Amino acid sequence: METEKIRATTILGLIRNGKAALGSDGQVTLGSTVMKHKTKKVHTLYNGKVLVGFAGASADAFALMERFEEKIQLYQGNIERAAVELAKDWRMDKYLRRLEAMLGVLTKDQTFIISGTGDVVTPDDGIIAIGSGGPYALAAARMLMKHTQLSAKEIVEEGLKAAAEICIYTNSNITIHELS
Repeated sequence: METEKIRATTILGLIRNGKAALGSDGQVTLGSTVMKHKTKKVHTLYNGKVLVGFAGASADAFALMERFEEKIQLYQGNIERAAVELAKDWRMDKYLRRLEAMLGVLTKDQTFIISGTGDVVTPDDGIIAIGSGGPYALAAARMLMKHTQLSAKEIVEEGLKAAAEICIYTNSNITIHELS
């Protein structure tokens, strides 16, 4: 029998008018039990030039984030190359293949989702959303991008609030980091 893992969910990020914002809710769960209400799921890397958020099994996500940070350093800030090399490792390494997490990565110019299967996705619209509340936050962000003049930070906040109203694994303790 597999033991339940502590999970963190709902990350939303996007770029608008030269500013990038990445945010998360604060909830961490173990099965159907809320373990924590105000956790930090968004981190700044590479001298404040890269934002990374995670969803999935918390310990797995931290392990991936550490490996990603090593790749960023190795490839001197080339985020795309770092993401691809991490994905290659993820697919080939026995240890990494067992990790159940996703990373959302954002710079002022690029957005990436590094999936639990070792894929790297650059969304067409530049909006990244992962975790159980991700689809709700993504839908809200797409509509706000299309029909408002809100800033990147404001859209991320409103998208996460919408997800918190729908997804039981997402709360309204929102943290947002911004690059400009």
